Amino acid sequence: MTMPTAKVTKRAVDALELPAEKQTILWDTEIKGFGVRVLPSGLKTFIIQYRNIEGIKRRLNLGRYGVLTVEQARDQAKIKLGAVARGEDPAKEVYEARRDMNVAEMCNWYLVEARAGRILGRKNLPIKASSLDKDESRIKTHIKPLLGKRIVRHLTPSDIEQMQSDVKEGKTAKPRGPGRGGRATGGPSAASGCVGTIQAIIGHAKHKGLLAKHPTEGAKKLAGRKKTRRLSVIEIEMMGKAMAYAERNGENPVALGALRALLLTGYRREEGQAMQRAWVSTAGGYVAFPDTKGGAQIRAIGPAAVRVIESQPEIVGNPHAFPSELGSGAFTAVSACLQRVCKLARIEGVTPHTLRHTFGSVAGDLGFSELTIRAMLGHASQNVTQDYIHIDEALKLAVRRTSDEIERLLALGAARLETLQIRHMKEHECLAA
Repeated sequence: MTMPTAKVTKRAVDALELPAEKQTILWDTEIKGFGVRVLPSGLKTFIIQYRNIEGIKRRLNLGRYGVLTVEQARDQAKIKLGAVARGEDPAKEVYEARRDMNVAEMCNWYLVEARAGRILGRKNLPIKASSLDKDESRIKTHIKPLLGKRIVRHLTPSDIEQMQSDVKEGKTAKPRGPGRGGRATGGPSAASGCVGTIQAIIGHAKHKGLLAKHPTEGAKKLAGRKKTRRLSVIEIEMMGKAMAYAERNGENPVALGALRALLLTGYRREEGQAMQRAWVSTAGGYVAFPDTKGGAQIRAIGPAAVRVIESQPEIVGNPHAFPSELGSGAFTAVSACLQRVCKLARIEGVTPHTLRHTFGSVAGDLGFSELTIRAMLGHASQNVTQDYIHIDEALKLAVRRTSDEIERLLALGAARLETLQIRHMKEHECLAA
C-alpha cells in the first residue's frame, strides 16, 4: 500500500501509521523517487526508487530512520539520484556485492529480511517468529560453523550433503550453554532440518535477485522417520493411574491439567499450552485459535476437555487457560510433567506428539474416517472467517466421542489406584487389630 505523496519531514515520518500487513511508503513531493518505507514492525527506512539505463526498476535502501536523519537521507537521495541522471546505477554495486556473499552473510541477510516481514513463506505469509527462531538456532549452531565462509554461488549439492553428514555424525555437537536451551547433539533430525533451512535461504535469495540460479538445487535430504508411537488402551489406563498418583503426591496441578487437556484434545503442545480462556466457547464446543501451524483455525473441543480448562485457577491479568505461576504468561513445562508421569507409569518413548497421535488413533479405533480425523487434528482447512454456528456437527460429535473414550480410560486407571489404596488400608487395619 502506498500513501499519497507529501514532503518527507521528521513530523511526517513520525506521524506514519503502522500498516496491518506488508508495507506503506510515503513518497517525497520534492525529490522524485525518494521516500520512506514503514513496516508492521515499526521499522522505518529511507529508500530511493528509479530505473537504470536499461530500464530496470531498482529500489535501494539508504538507511534506517533514527540512524539517518531526514536531512541526511535527503542529501544521500540527491547524490544517488544525481548519479542515475548521469547514467550510473547506484544499486549495481550492492547487487554485485551480494552475488559474492558467503553463507554467513546470506544467513544474516535472510534473518533481517524475514524478521522485517519482507520474505514470505507458506501461503505467501510472513514467516512466523517461532520458525525464524528455529532457523536462527540451526544457522548459529550448525550451518555457520560448517559452511559460513563459503561463497554461496560456488556451493554444490555435494557441499550441502556433506554438511548434512557432518551434523548427523555430531561434528557440531556442543555442551549446553549458559542460557535456557539444551545442548546441541546433531543427529539425523537436526541434519535434515539444516538442509531444509539453507536450501530455503538460497531459494529466497534467488527469488530476490541476489543469485542468478540456485547452486545447490538437487541436494538430497535425509528422509525423516514418521512418528507412529501411540499409547495403547492399557497405557492410557496406566497414564490415568500415574496421573492420579502424581496429583496426590504434590505434582503441579496446572501441569497435570495441561497434560490431561492434550490427551483429551489432540492439540499440539504449543497450542494447548498457549490456549487462552477467551478463545474457548463452551456453548459452541470450539476453540478459536488466532494462530496455529496451519494459520488461524477453529477447532472442536469436547466437554471433558472443557471441564479440565474450567477447573484451572484463574489469575488476574493472566488470560491463559493454563497460567504460569509468575507473570502473565502460559505454563510451558508440560513436557517435563509428561516425562515424570511416564516414569511413574513405566511407559517409555512418549512425547507430546505421542498424545496427539493417540487421540487420532483412538478416533480411528472408534470408526471415524481418515478425513474426519485430519479435521479433528486441525490438518483440514477450517478458517476462522467461517460462521462459528456452522462448525460441522458431525466433527463435534467425533471429537466428543474420542475425548469421552480417553477420559473413560484415564478414569479406569485412576480407579485402579483407588482400589489398591483401599486394599492397602484394609491390610494395615487387619495388622493393627
